[in-house]
Amino acid sequence: MIVFRRSPPNLNLPAAPVLGYSSRGMPETPNDKHKGLRRPKKFFLWLAAILVLAGGWGIYHYTGWNPYVIALASLSIVNFLFYGFDKLSAKFEKQRVPEIVLHALSLLGGFAGGWAGRAAFRHKTQKKSFLVVLILSTILHVGLLVWMVNQ
Repeated sequence: MIVFRRSPPNLNLPAAPVLGYSSRGMPETPNDKHKGLRRPKKFFLWLAAILVLAGGWGIYHYTGWNPYVIALASLSIVNFLFYGFDKLSAKFEKQRVPEIVLHALSLLGGFAGGWAGRAAFRHKTQKKSFLVVLILSTILHVGLLVWMVNQ
């Protein structure tokens, strides 16, 4: 639905169509530029997948470690980098990494990078959901590691 905004009373300018409202409640016109991506969840999930696969291949190529340990290491590195990028983006009010992406990386095995990113960048320390997800993923993956060692 297109709504027309009124022109200021002193100017004889045509009204600009309003396409919607931004997150701050300001009308968006066709000339407004978006500050972020249209589908940030999809973009950051694909970026994370590509970085994890590339990092995992590199670690395997040079070390030959167990694939589960490689997955934990590459997910942790990517999660740490995403925490840092999100902190930097928050400072400059740019496109943020969606919380669901940070949670997914932690739950898939990047919990060590989540803890390190949280401490190093002092980021997401006030949100209880991040603490809960990191604790649960740590218990899950440390338990899996202990089980794998004892087999």
